[in-house]
Amino acid sequence: MKYFIIPFLFLSLFFQLNARKINDSTAPLHLIKPDYSKIDEKDDNENPSSARNFDFGSGPVKEGFEQITEKSIYTNSKGFGLIPSGEIVSGKNSAKDPLTGDYIGSNKPFYFVVNLPEGHYKITLTLGGAKEGSSTTIKAESRRLMLENITTKKGKTVQKTIIVDVRRPKINGNEQIRLKDRELPYLNWDNKLTLEFTGPHPCVSAIEITNANELPTIFLAGNSTVTDQENEPWASWGQMFPRFLKPEVVVANYAESGETLLAFKHENRLKKLLSQMKQGDYLFIEFTHNDQKPGGNHLDAFTTYKDELKSFISEAHKKGGKPVLVTSMHRRKFDDKGQIINTLEDYPEAMRQTAKEENVPLIDLNAMSKQFYEALGPENSKKAFVHYPANTYPGQDKPLADDTHFNPYGAYELAKCIVQEIRNNKMELSNYLIDQLPVFDPAKPDKWSDFHWYESPSASLIKPDGN
Repeated sequence: MKYFIIPFLFLSLFFQLNARKINDSTAPLHLIKPDYSKIDEKDDNENPSSARNFDFGSGPVKEGFEQITEKSIYTNSKGFGLIPSGEIVSGKNSAKDPLTGDYIGSNKPFYFVVNLPEGHYKITLTLGGAKEGSSTTIKAESRRLMLENITTKKGKTVQKTIIVDVRRPKINGNEQIRLKDRELPYLNWDNKLTLEFTGPHPCVSAIEITNANELPTIFLAGNSTVTDQENEPWASWGQMFPRFLKPEVVVANYAESGETLLAFKHENRLKKLLSQMKQGDYLFIEFTHNDQKPGGNHLDAFTTYKDELKSFISEAHKKGGKPVLVTSMHRRKFDDKGQIINTLEDYPEAMRQTAKEENVPLIDLNAMSKQFYEALGPENSKKAFVHYPANTYPGQDKPLADDTHFNPYGAYELAKCIVQEIRNNKMELSNYLIDQLPVFDPAKPDKWSDFHWYESPSASLIKPDGN
């Protein structure tokens, strides 16, 4: 098996190039992404129902379900529908149940979009149904990996459940998160639930959506190494994390590229997060890369940095939350002996001290990343980062060589480190990890050549903020 990224060019009339980024001559987009604002100016999403059932295929429709055929293209006024990147077909099989007797499928990625209010949603997916079998991977919103390589035999279906956080920047009538310009088109911040179906032959027979606000939440606060990266080939551990959790808990990733502890507060990201937190929820906190830099948001490791960490911890405790500190992973920088050079100075140690002083769990991703990089070595460790030769992507006339930001393989392995540390610490959260997860040793990582990733249609050569 080979590690591969499959770029797809969107041909749908409902997709267009992001003009703001195209006009930036330093980093042209080469792929097309959805721009919902151009589809329908009318917004009927004031008070939509949060419980929706959809039957996919052109056959008989199950009672209580709305039909989705290959012609059910999304419009904002209708409030739901498909956005294709290639031909979508409707098929039938021998099943007598109208819910599983037909399906929608493609050999290219496609999106299903439904207008929904802010909240957490339990989404039950009936996948498969194709006579030739199917293999489907599901991503939600800004490329959050939810399900991976779900296969079905000829004419058969399987039911899977995911939990997805849908959110808005608004906090109350007077306040909202101060989003950066580049965040404005992100799928994480629109008024819709977006599901991406991808893989060798993605097929779906039904989708059932119900409210799940009662479930515990894992909030993530951090920077570009944590956030849901919107575009390929960039990725973070935060957007891979949901793949390893049971549908009994939801991940709400509020991290954003370039953030520091101070900026996260000043931009109202922490305030928004806390407004959503309830008793028993978790708050994972990972900052360092940008806090150590000079400037208005700089913090000193053993003084102001620790003070701000303690402030985050205190705010979570006030809401009945359970804070967890995560030391930042190393940058990719080796000495002549093949050992990682610590460029993060005293900050990881300051976080370790804070965890002890505040008696909160610590996930030592810093230590595990060192083992991971050194196991790969100076050259092969590039396979975990955004390192691609010129012309890997159309319009890319120069190599991509980033030693801070990860590609999907690197992000996936770091998410496994997070999961293993949850186990190592015997955290209550380990009850929410999916069953039969093998032990992960970062000194013996998965082979990058065995890792499969189907790239989402949206990609950018623009480097995320922070380094």
